[in-house]
Amino acid sequence: MSKLFSFSGSDNFFPGGSIYPNPKESSLFFSLGHHVDVYFPHHKRSRFSPPIVFSRERVEKKNPSIEILPDECLFEIFRRLPGGQERSSCACVSKRWLTLLSNIHRDEINDNNKGGVVSKVEDQDVEGDGYLSRVLEGKKATNVRLAAIAVGTASRGGLGKLSIRGSNSTCGVTNVGLRAISRGCPSLRVLSLWDSSSVGDQGLCEIADGCHQLEKLDLCHCPAITDKSLLAVAKGCPNLKDLTIEGCANIGNEGLQALARCCPNLKAISIKDCPLIRDQGIVSMLSSASFTLTKIKLQALNITDVSLAVIGHYGKAVTDLSLISLPNVSEKGFWVMGNGHGLQKLKSFAVTSCRGVTDLGLEAVGKGCPNLKQLCLHKCAFLSDKGLVSFAKTASSLESLQLEECHRITQFGFFVSLLNCGAKLKAFSLVNCYGIKDLNLGLPSVLPCKSLRSLSIRNCPGFGDASLAALGKLCPQLEHVELSGLHGISDAGFLPLLETREADLVKVNLSGCVNLSDKAVCIMADLHGWTLEMLNLEGCKISDASLVAIAKNCQLLSDLDVSKCAITDSGIAALARSNQIKLQILSMSGCSKVSDKSMPSLLKLGQTLLGLNLQQCKAISSSAVDLLVEQLWRCDILF
Repeated sequence: MSKLFSFSGSDNFFPGGSIYPNPKESSLFFSLGHHVDVYFPHHKRSRFSPPIVFSRERVEKKNPSIEILPDECLFEIFRRLPGGQERSSCACVSKRWLTLLSNIHRDEINDNNKGGVVSKVEDQDVEGDGYLSRVLEGKKATNVRLAAIAVGTASRGGLGKLSIRGSNSTCGVTNVGLRAISRGCPSLRVLSLWDSSSVGDQGLCEIADGCHQLEKLDLCHCPAITDKSLLAVAKGCPNLKDLTIEGCANIGNEGLQALARCCPNLKAISIKDCPLIRDQGIVSMLSSASFTLTKIKLQALNITDVSLAVIGHYGKAVTDLSLISLPNVSEKGFWVMGNGHGLQKLKSFAVTSCRGVTDLGLEAVGKGCPNLKQLCLHKCAFLSDKGLVSFAKTASSLESLQLEECHRITQFGFFVSLLNCGAKLKAFSLVNCYGIKDLNLGLPSVLPCKSLRSLSIRNCPGFGDASLAALGKLCPQLEHVELSGLHGISDAGFLPLLETREADLVKVNLSGCVNLSDKAVCIMADLHGWTLEMLNLEGCKISDASLVAIAKNCQLLSDLDVSKCAITDSGIAALARSNQIKLQILSMSGCSKVSDKSMPSLLKLGQTLLGLNLQQCKAISSSAVDLLVEQLWRCDILF
């Protein structure tokens, strides 16, 4: 070797000139920088020779590294690994290895362990084939995480549900990430993409090509996805059962038509704010899935009466229907839908902000849907008492009726509909209906509505004592009563409701009834305390006397709200002295007269408490709150 390079033991190994006198041998060297050269000696049989590095200080022979192997070689190595656990471990080495592993199709894996014994670690990790669930939100939604999920879940039965919500602003989810999922997770059944602007048709086409078991697809605000994606899904995912599309401006009729042709098991669709979807798409969907489609939700679409007519005729299997903000649908559409006689199985119907809901349209729906059990009407400006009463007379199966912001409904319509709803009505809700006026109607002697169990009247300023007293006679079997934000109600109207009960109250919400006093609460505790489980008295005109009555009579009470009431430490002490009451939720927000003196009582009550609200209790010090937090470690405390 010394002869080759012409140096003796006393000479410098590399004085600074060229280390090879023959320029033709320069091809045997590779420069690594200043004063460093690498020499590759000739070998005839060796396929790989480790380089020899020369420098002024030392001669070093580097060990060969697997990193110099091309991707093709690593790919062959990875796909021959004996199990998923080994592939997961290799994915942790580098991003390059992770990327390679995530691009291996499941059917490309050469499983040498078939028929053998699965490792104990893998066997313990299996949670059920196709039911593993992963959620990526915000900054965590990246291609690298998707690749890791694709590799890591392969040994645990396969990924069944994936939700991507939002995206990392710098390195968010793109088509590359979905490609990794499509190759590593063929068992994927549920995919949700929310606010994924970087995901386009290519990514969803990859999913359709690799995840043939997909049953539920949720696309929300994905502007780069078009009909091309839905065409691929229709072709590759025939088992699709549930489809949700919201705010996708480039999806139109063609995509829905393809799904209607190729997905015979489709059971639920929800479409919102897609300007390109019109009657043609909805008609194709309904006519093709007439005997399978059970749930339909259409919101903020440019559809017309034609779509409603098709729903009324072809919706033979529909049980749940929701129509929201459809400005181009008129009274005619609802009338034709009701008279189509196709909605025989409809059980739940919700309408919001649709001008077509008139007296005539609602009456037709009542006649055409004999099995309707739940009706929710919100912001129906053209619906009056006449239509509500006509509907009540025909809807013999109705169990729940909700009216919200229907300002043409008056006290007359409310009571007459109660009398005509039939023997199955269990719940009635009236919210923000400003047409209600507290009049003494002098209702005739009729049979009471004994089926009604739950009554909710919220923020109806005209509802007062006269209406409440009439309700007491009309609905003697009430168990759940919510009278929220009704300033017109006082003890004079509430006491008749209590005294005419044939059934005992279980849940009572009187929040915002500022004219109810201790008298009403004490009588309620005395008459119904042994069944009362939830009581909300927020903002009522009560004092410690009410808490004393509650502590004495309400043995089953678990949820109590006395926020913004004039209670003091004495009232809290009365609750604590009771050996019968076992509160789990106690809210005293805004009770300015409760101080640190209540700490022993709260500590005793805390033995059963799971939630305690002390917000805006200004007389309670921070040190007292710290003590509660320390002692009541099982309780969620707001302060």
